Amino acid sequence: MKEKIEKLRSEVNAFTTNDADQLEVFRLKYLSRKGEIPLLFDAFKNIAPDDRKETGQALNELKNKALEKYNQIRKEISEKELTATATATDLTRPVNFRDSGARHPISIVRRQIIDIFSRIGYTVAEGPEIEDDWHNFSALNFPEEHPARDMQDTFFINDPEALASNRIALRTHTSSVQVRVMENNKPPIRIIAPGRVFRNEAISARAHCIFHQVEGLYIDHNVSFADLKQTLYFFATEFFGENTQVRFRPSYFPFTEPSAEMDIACKICGGKGCKICKHTGWLEILGCGMVDPNVLDSCGIDHNEFTGFAFGMGIERIAMLKYQIDDLRLYFENDLRFLKQFEGAI
Repeated sequence: MKEKIEKLRSEVNAFTTNDADQLEVFRLKYLSRKGEIPLLFDAFKNIAPDDRKETGQALNELKNKALEKYNQIRKEISEKELTATATATDLTRPVNFRDSGARHPISIVRRQIIDIFSRIGYTVAEGPEIEDDWHNFSALNFPEEHPARDMQDTFFINDPEALASNRIALRTHTSSVQVRVMENNKPPIRIIAPGRVFRNEAISARAHCIFHQVEGLYIDHNVSFADLKQTLYFFATEFFGENTQVRFRPSYFPFTEPSAEMDIACKICGGKGCKICKHTGWLEILGCGMVDPNVLDSCGIDHNEFTGFAFGMGIERIAMLKYQIDDLRLYFENDLRFLKQFEGAI
């Protein structure tokens, strides 16, 4: 075996090439699973015990030498190919804008919503996507075992059966950001909280397990439901146009009382009825209401002195109406045929 090792060592030391195909032949001959060096390792078990130390050391040196030779030549070939490519590139050629990128429709609509509310004094607040039970539920008037918790199917990160104080989950709404703002700031508060949220829902044309929200909060002296309605009327007419039809319906949310949902006439079917509006001619775009006194008290704000309202909307739903998109799943499929339609939008 010693003679065979010496013979292979000479061949490895003498090998040189500038060709990637020849280098691959070298690898297959000496280093592949059925190459000559691995076959020597297979035969090593038959070596006499007295010769194993010396032979094993020589065999390892041969293998390391072959690997070093292979890696060195491969690096040299790669560097030459990169140099040749760079040399062949004409840096004076005009740029081809045909395949330039575009903003995603969710990003476009998010920026437009923020712009509208910033014009009437709202600032942007952000918070973590992984939340504890207090900020996601309890501070928002979701008591332990309250049936309202079932309204939002939650992705729990730890044991959902653990005590509420120990539960960690992906946030189900950006209302958790509102809680953090109220805990750390004194009124007046006027913020919007855009962000990504998660709910364990079946994916369909009208629902997804990942979506985006913009929630708003206004707390000050003598804030009324009329203020809330006027704010949302302003948003609807600024975003969808002056002739947009709007209606409010009574609803229920644990963190607001009274509560309502706001609908606009379906922009996809023009109010005639389609699968997106469930053939009603109306599409719900947001929920809203006056902040429940329990929520204010939980966050350290005296409900006897201050009142406020809150609202929340899904960006995907707003974008559906603006661009007449009939399937939420298109936002997440990265289909270039879909995304190229938004080139030039800001």
